[in-house]
Amino acid sequence: MSRIDPIRFEVLRSGMVQVAEEMAATLRRSAYSTNVKTRQDFSCAFFDRNLRPVAQAFTQPVHLGSFVRLIPMAVSTYGPENLGPGDMLVVNDPYSGGSHLNDTTVLGPVHYRGALVGYVASLAHHVDVGGGAPASIGPFREIFQEGIIIPPVKLVRGGVIEDDIFRLILAQIRSKRVTSGDFRAQVAANAIGAKRLAELYDRHGVDELDSYIDELIEYTSRRTEAGIAELPRGTFTAKGFVDFDGFSDKVVNLQVAITVSDGEVLFDMTGCDPQRRAPINSSYAMTFAACAYTLRALMDPDLPVNDGFYRHIKLIAPEGTVVNARHPAPIVGGWETQVRLNDLMFKALSVSMPSEIAAGCKAMMAQAGFGLIDPQSGEYHCNYEALAGGYGARSDKDGPDAVQQHGQNTENAPVEEIETHFPMRISQLSLIENSEGPGEFRGGLGMRRDYHFPETEATFTVLSDRDHEGPHGLFGGETGRKAYYILNPDGGLNGRRELTSKCVVDLLPGDTVSFQTPGGGGYGPPERRDPARVLDDVVNGKITAERASEVYRVAIDGRSGLVDEAETAKLRSAR
Repeated sequence: MSRIDPIRFEVLRSGMVQVAEEMAATLRRSAYSTNVKTRQDFSCAFFDRNLRPVAQAFTQPVHLGSFVRLIPMAVSTYGPENLGPGDMLVVNDPYSGGSHLNDTTVLGPVHYRGALVGYVASLAHHVDVGGGAPASIGPFREIFQEGIIIPPVKLVRGGVIEDDIFRLILAQIRSKRVTSGDFRAQVAANAIGAKRLAELYDRHGVDELDSYIDELIEYTSRRTEAGIAELPRGTFTAKGFVDFDGFSDKVVNLQVAITVSDGEVLFDMTGCDPQRRAPINSSYAMTFAACAYTLRALMDPDLPVNDGFYRHIKLIAPEGTVVNARHPAPIVGGWETQVRLNDLMFKALSVSMPSEIAAGCKAMMAQAGFGLIDPQSGEYHCNYEALAGGYGARSDKDGPDAVQQHGQNTENAPVEEIETHFPMRISQLSLIENSEGPGEFRGGLGMRRDYHFPETEATFTVLSDRDHEGPHGLFGGETGRKAYYILNPDGGLNGRRELTSKCVVDLLPGDTVSFQTPGGGGYGPPERRDPARVLDDVVNGKITAERASEVYRVAIDGRSGLVDEAETAKLRSAR
């Protein structure tokens, strides 16, 4: 085809994105687990016959890097010649291009009139994949303890699930009914994706649609290159750490250097700590996803994400380090490292782009999981969720309270849904007063979520971070409140105990686990904050009057409930 029609291009561009979006809608509506059907912890995409990513449903940006590496590696390992119409592979091996074991991908070829035209893939975070603790997020020493490891194997043959393989996988898993439903939802999502792709080829023909796929990728590349040209040139660095690796008292040191040059952005992780026998190692794909998200956040909002975007990202992640671990290092907590890298990348760029970059965010997945046996039905239940926290303040706006950040796009798990499905209660769900990072613009507040088990024994896992230090402020802004994890915060029969950010706890009936996420960092000196904004925060219960006076140097009149302007001027002049 000699000429690209711009109107047809936009129609086909939207049509290809809609293939992935309809896959996502199918997966969400068919799934069993709260984590998939409500929290949307999944992603869908399709690739062309050359295994180039063409379109992705933007459910979870953290999966950006995993798909890019996992699908080509899985297909080449299994052999494309061994995949026929209606076949699908299943894989979750981090060392084959994936992330942690819970993130399990089902993928398959798409054939049209006997010829291979592409691949469809769906990734879902399963609430349990076996291993040493319910929800499969326990802090262990080797990947073998984290759950079932699945290399690329055929789960579906000719449209029919391979019963032997499926039963073998489910035998390793606690929550068999829910996990079985989520796997079947992935298969259904891929089937609808293959059907919609075939319809596009029917409507437009193989030659024309393939030509427009090529043009979409090249168009994306040109726009990405133009977007990079608008970024400040140079090399920008930052250092930071993960607070706790789960076993030792040594922080996990991280270091990033970002070089922006003509047509590419290089992310260099040289200087990060060697990998550890602890659950904080990131796979190469997870680290690449952090880089992809950082660059994508700096581009135009409507820029497509496909091979034309990814080709402009270069990553140096030395093998054997916490950002590119070697087998058999544990990977389950690698997301904690991955999102902390995102925070450091933005911190590095803040020097050259101060008005575009936010202060430190929650910057941890904040993963909570539990398992228990229902005393009524005898069914083994597992639940998993990643909790929200404070977002960093911006140059002209406060940080949002209790949200996900960076590549996380999961939703809150509603209290009503959790309590309906499991014999337990969410006894408290609230914003945490005084948790913000003070600043001219304050960080968002952290969130408290208390899990209470009134009549049932349970096993609870915390896989999180920020129990040493809260998110950083920028340009005079202060640090947000750190995270806390507390067993029985109000005491009770079994006593109060502060937990670490990476632990497995056996609970007795009546126990409560309080999961308290950090507040976001502040931006600019807090004494420059508009007193009216400070008053609003006091009135809305976000900070106390004492904090207003001590930190923001704003006096609130106890009788009128208004700002005492004379006393405020005195406090600020003394400062």
